[in-house]
Amino acid sequence: MSRRALFAVLALAPLCPLAAMAQQRQAPVRAPTQESGGGIAVPQPKVDKQFPVGASWTAVSVGGKPLPGERPSMVLDDQLRAKGFSGCNTFSATAYPLAQQGFAVGPIAVTRKACEPALMTSERTFLTALRGARKWDVVEGRLVLTGVAGEIRFERAL
Repeated sequence: MSRRALFAVLALAPLCPLAAMAQQRQAPVRAPTQESGGGIAVPQPKVDKQFPVGASWTAVSVGGKPLPGERPSMVLDDQLRAKGFSGCNTFSATAYPLAQQGFAVGPIAVTRKACEPALMTSERTFLTALRGARKWDVVEGRLVLTGVAGEIRFERAL
């Protein structure tokens, strides 16, 4: 067997199980629907929402409480990097939208500017809630991050 033929066989070998599985697939069994006269409605499969990557968001509240001063903002870029303003400082972190609307945020890097104590407390609350976010959803055009440290509600920024 020549080297070229051997290479071709080795390169295609991993695809053989996929081809066999594709051949074994059968047409799905369809339940009768109202349109077909059976009277049974079949529920549609749930489609996962897509996280709005690239959209800018401004925080409205954390834990149901409005945020004082200049409101925090955030954008998640296509490199899965969350960047924004946290009320006093700027921040960045790796953030992953997961299956079934899960959400994970890595360690957050923050600049070290000092602000009024009330603003620093608000910023700490926001960043703690962001780091603890485990779920996301878009409800009525607003991004909602929910986690162990509370819920952050965002509105779409321009």
